[in-house]
Amino acid sequence: MTGFVARRPLRLGAVLTAVAIGLAACSSGGGDGNTDAAGLGTLRDGMINVAADEGAPHDGGTLTYGAFSEPTSLDPAKTIAAVTTGGVEMLNIYGSLMRYDAAADAVVPQMATALDHDDAFSTWTLTLRDGVDFSDGSPLDAAAVKASQERFGAAGGPDAALWNDNVAAIDAPDPHTVVYTLARPWPGFAHTLTSGAGMIVAPAAGTPGDGFTPIGAGPFTLQEWHQGDAMTLTARDDYWDGRPPLDAVKIVYLPTTQTAMETMFNGGIDMTYVRYPQDVQKMLDRDMPGYVSMTAAANVTLINASPGRPGADPRLRKAMQLALDNDAIAQRAYGTAEFAEGELFGAYSRWHTDVASPAQDQEEARTLVAEAKADGFDGQLVMVNGPEQAKGQQALAIQAQLDAVGFDVDSQIMPTTGDQIRRIAADRDYDLGSWGLSLRDPDPFPKMSSAMHSGGKQLYGMHTSPEMDALIDAFQADPDAASQRATMADIQRQINEDVPFLVHGYYPEYLAWLQDVHGVVGSANTMVLLGNAWKA
Repeated sequence: MTGFVARRPLRLGAVLTAVAIGLAACSSGGGDGNTDAAGLGTLRDGMINVAADEGAPHDGGTLTYGAFSEPTSLDPAKTIAAVTTGGVEMLNIYGSLMRYDAAADAVVPQMATALDHDDAFSTWTLTLRDGVDFSDGSPLDAAAVKASQERFGAAGGPDAALWNDNVAAIDAPDPHTVVYTLARPWPGFAHTLTSGAGMIVAPAAGTPGDGFTPIGAGPFTLQEWHQGDAMTLTARDDYWDGRPPLDAVKIVYLPTTQTAMETMFNGGIDMTYVRYPQDVQKMLDRDMPGYVSMTAAANVTLINASPGRPGADPRLRKAMQLALDNDAIAQRAYGTAEFAEGELFGAYSRWHTDVASPAQDQEEARTLVAEAKADGFDGQLVMVNGPEQAKGQQALAIQAQLDAVGFDVDSQIMPTTGDQIRRIAADRDYDLGSWGLSLRDPDPFPKMSSAMHSGGKQLYGMHTSPEMDALIDAFQADPDAASQRATMADIQRQINEDVPFLVHGYYPEYLAWLQDVHGVVGSANTMVLLGNAWKA
């Protein structure tokens, strides 16, 4: 068996010996190599502009975070646990059983002390930490973990299908031990315990829906939430790792990234999130400390292939693909083609392959559109976009290139990111939708399963195929990184053929904070723990 042994930076300077399961040593995306980053092209996963020794913490004060969007729920069984969708809020309320450590490029224990697996990667044994309690005083024991994760699977949330299809049984043989029996080998199972399934809700939290109360074992508790405006989390005196230095974390929901950036530069907030190239460059120019997560296929256009939609016709999906020049789109939107890639994973990534996406061919695209029109297609496409200025410019470039091959695109800009999410994910009232699949090098499988597999809950009408399902299943079960990369090449070939979505490039997600903020600890999906954070 291979074990996960506790590894967690502590405020008081204690050092815990760590042994963690890492990913392939040949990774190009891991480590903490951002300290001397000079520009966009040098960014990689990990902390940036953060001193190795940040000094002794100061107690007191409130850290204010300008979030990317407001979550619809704080229930990890219903809400995707990522920085863009309320993940920072949830991680600091619930904590997580495991944590992704970018510096080690490994999953390490958080509310657990070890995670072991058998040789087949089909049985995993989790050992819980002593003395971890929920904010209502009840213990976070094996029974609570089992109940929370069974609740997670039953709720039918965005990641439930992945969990339910793979976790055949959860057993709690004693208060400190949880045993997972999987339906199939899953070498990357540890990663799922860093996010939604690993965020354990207390038994008293209630069922998903209106009766839910966010009760977790994280460093903060929910004090108040004025929806559409702000949320306040207060520090727990009885947190298992000691009371946080901060008194509170206030999350504010500003209309755009630009507003949040300007507010932070003027000292109105302490932390915010950016991902568009020109915004990331502004952070680099100011040497802003932060946490970076390179995010593949973060800039995509979804194609709604539901019956009756234009995207249901494979000729039209192919025409959309062949109509576009990603370099030109990026230049129009961002003034640089630094992150313009038509492949699922860019050249920075360990999962980048030598299989290229199809080159622009407007003549062939016109032929395909003309064929569809001869069969009754009226040429109309409704494209739904976010409110950011860069996204508006990108939409204009895409619209022009699609119109040039015979489409008639109605490009609609949503007033807020929340409106964009509702229109695409909830209402599915779109033909083309500006989106992000957000695949991450440490473990791309969960998002591929959710957004590219026919059993996924984040398809939002996109096309799937049995061939793609088989490839994603093969990628999951393979413990060999070289073999996985070969499968990833086949996945790229299948994307080129199926065209379930249009990839325009990747983003370096950058959660940035002011120079007087210290002690931030990173995890998966660009989420951060603030239980050790403090302000000078």
